[in-house]
Amino acid sequence: MRLRQKVIVLAVAPLIVALCAIALYVRQGAVTLAQQQRATIERAYLASKEAELRHYVQLATHSIAHLTGSGRSDPATLEEAKRILSTLSYGGDGYFFLYDMKGHNLMHPRQPELVGVDMWNWVDAAGAKSIQALIGRAKEGGGFQRYHWVKPSTNRAAPKLGYVVPVANWGWVMGTGIYLDDVEAALAQVADQQSRNIQDTLLWIAGLAILAATGVAVGGLALNISEHRVADAKLKVLAQRVVESQEEERARLSRDLHDGISQALVSVKLQLEAGIIRLDGDEARRQQARAGLERTVEQIKTVLGDVRRISHDLRPTLLDDLGLAPALDHLASEFGEHAGTPVRFRAVGAVDVLSEVAATVLFRIAQEALTNAERHAGARSIEMLLERMGGAVVLTIVDDGVGFDADSVAVHPKRGIGLRNMMERMEAIGGRLAIVSSAAGTRVVASIDVKE
Repeated sequence: MRLRQKVIVLAVAPLIVALCAIALYVRQGAVTLAQQQRATIERAYLASKEAELRHYVQLATHSIAHLTGSGRSDPATLEEAKRILSTLSYGGDGYFFLYDMKGHNLMHPRQPELVGVDMWNWVDAAGAKSIQALIGRAKEGGGFQRYHWVKPSTNRAAPKLGYVVPVANWGWVMGTGIYLDDVEAALAQVADQQSRNIQDTLLWIAGLAILAATGVAVGGLALNISEHRVADAKLKVLAQRVVESQEEERARLSRDLHDGISQALVSVKLQLEAGIIRLDGDEARRQQARAGLERTVEQIKTVLGDVRRISHDLRPTLLDDLGLAPALDHLASEFGEHAGTPVRFRAVGAVDVLSEVAATVLFRIAQEALTNAERHAGARSIEMLLERMGGAVVLTIVDDGVGFDADSVAVHPKRGIGLRNMMERMEAIGGRLAIVSSAAGTRVVASIDVKE
């Protein structure tokens, strides 16, 4: 794949995908916001209309209050109340209507042909028995009811919001209503404007995507033109990297020598010193010295074996033969025997799940930590815990030595080689190393995530 193609795949394509995702997110958010805004406007508009309808009905009620409160119900009084209500109107399509509790129309100023008609089972354009619903609201004490009715100005059925109240002493249902087609038209206009705004926003995003993709393509072209000019520089960098790789390999070999042979020789030295001291004693102590020297000979053989193993990538044989937990247990026992500092080791949970490289790193961390505790801390006891904690295997080593300043030692040019080795090993495999030290002792925690 050529460089320009790589630029397109690795830069332009993710950019376009990201902008498309942003556009979809913006569009979804804008649509949701528009729906919420429409609902808010509708609620506010209907609330104002409901308040307006209540006001109109109150005015109509007051206009016939002198008749309904007179206690009379003779035909003349009833006709006078109907006449007054028929003359009341507001707007182009606002009027009042009257029904009795059985659904007979008593007064309708815009559709006089309905007067006297039994409309109890009348069904509106939506298939609902609207008159029954209005009378039911009135029996409840009054309220709002939506239904469909013919609008006088257009002579077409339209949605309507009615408000009715009972005229209890006469058995009437009085009400009025407003048509909602104007409300729906206004809301449709708002929705159309919101849709245009969303479309304009998406067009802006598309324009930005085109400009960004063009910019990346132009940059890729410029990079392709300059590719030949930087070829020599790349070769120089490659040569430098080869040198650095050689130095890194030497550093790795140095770390392995320090982590393996050094600890073994320290143990041999301690046994030899102990043997020399015992040779000056009685026969029993000389026998102990002889036994200790025999063990030292065996350990020297082990050291020679370690040297041979270093030539084969310096992998600890204990890990191959026993696994990480048994290898650490053996290391703790051996160190406690030779260094004279008791080491208590425990393994908790399923810990034999690490790769060979990760297990080697933890083993080396343990070796280095024990050596540091013996050499520098003057520890009287050491605890070592290998446990499975969630998705990680954690090795914790705690001693009760004098402690040290971890930050200053780690950056000292002539000290802290072991600490730097530990840190570099953990970083190389993506692990985490934490060292906390004080006058009360030192805690080393090495954590490696388990890859299923």
